Amino acid sequence: MNHQISDLAALEALYGKPGAASLRKELEYLHPHYRKMVEASPFVVLATQGPDGLDASPRGDPAGFIQVQDEKTILLPDRRGNNRIDSLRNIVHDPRVALLFLIPGVGETLRINGEAVISTDPALLEGFALKGKLPATVLIITVQRVFFQCSRAMVRSRLWDPDLHVERGSLPSTGAILEAVSDAEIDGVQYDAELPGRLKNTLY
Repeated sequence: MNHQISDLAALEALYGKPGAASLRKELEYLHPHYRKMVEASPFVVLATQGPDGLDASPRGDPAGFIQVQDEKTILLPDRRGNNRIDSLRNIVHDPRVALLFLIPGVGETLRINGEAVISTDPALLEGFALKGKLPATVLIITVQRVFFQCSRAMVRSRLWDPDLHVERGSLPSTGAILEAVSDAEIDGVQYDAELPGRLKNTLY
């Protein structure tokens, strides 16, 4: 307990002041350079907060799947999933969201904080049609803060280095996990056997 930091003064004394560039890069709107990063990203982590706590959820589609409406507004489709709708439940409770954009092969990431509303506007849904399917909803996100994150985390982790890619078979399969955590209520072997077809038929 003696080594815990519990106040801002102690924390700031330990880390020191941020560099000028770290502060100057933060904007309240999508600069054209930041817009290019959004449009190049096929994957984003969406963070939300609700009455039961925090949630971070992956979202992915071909690059450009998040549309930039203007410098203060981005649109994120909600594709078919498992219907837990944890993120959407949280947004109904608290509209604040945070997004972390990843771009394959690029070290820098992009961070956007803002507020979201959930829309079922038919015209909006039509604008996100993919493979003949519409998303169930679209998040209209008002940008409040946006900045890029430097590449240190990617360089340290070597995330994009194919030599470090993990063989899926070296980890428990989804079926094995579900069978274990459900006390064998779910048949893991059957689940794994059916998974490829289920993914193919329910991706959109």
